[in-house]
Amino acid sequence: MTKTSYRDLIVWQKAIDLVPEVYALIRRFPQEENFALSQQARRAVVSISANIAEGQARTHRKEFAQHLSVARGSLAELDTLLIVAERLGYLSEADLSRVEASIADVRRPLRALLDVISKPGIIRSSSPVSRRSGSTHNSQLTTHNSK
Repeated sequence: MTKTSYRDLIVWQKAIDLVPEVYALIRRFPQEENFALSQQARRAVVSISANIAEGQARTHRKEFAQHLSVARGSLAELDTLLIVAERLGYLSEADLSRVEASIADVRRPLRALLDVISKPGIIRSSSPVSRRSGSTHNSQLTTHNSK
C-alpha cells in the first residue's frame, strides 16, 4: 500500500492556494505595516500548510493530530489578523469576505481530517484519508494533484 503524501491532502492543497491570495491582499497594506501585521499574517498563512505537511510526515497519529491542531490555530490567527486589517481600513469588507470564504474552504477539510486522525484504530499506511489505500471512507479528504 502506498502512503499518502501531504501533497495528496485536499486541505494542504487548499492551504497552499490560500498563501498567494493572502500575500496579494497584504501587498496593499500601508508600508508602516510591513514588519508588523503584514509579517505576522504572512507567517500565519505559511504555517498552515507547513504544519499540515510536517504532521503528515510524522510517524505517529498523535503527532499528526498535534500539527493539524497547530495549523487550525494558525488559521484562526490569520482570520483574526485579517479582521484587524479590515477594521484598520487596510482591507475592504468585500476583500475580507472573499478571503474568509477561502479560509472556510481550508477550515472544513482541516476539521474533517483532524476528526479522522483523532479516531482510535486508524492505521496510517491504510488510512481512510487516502484514495490509494482502496478505502472510500472520507476519500474527499485526498486527491491526486499533479502540480
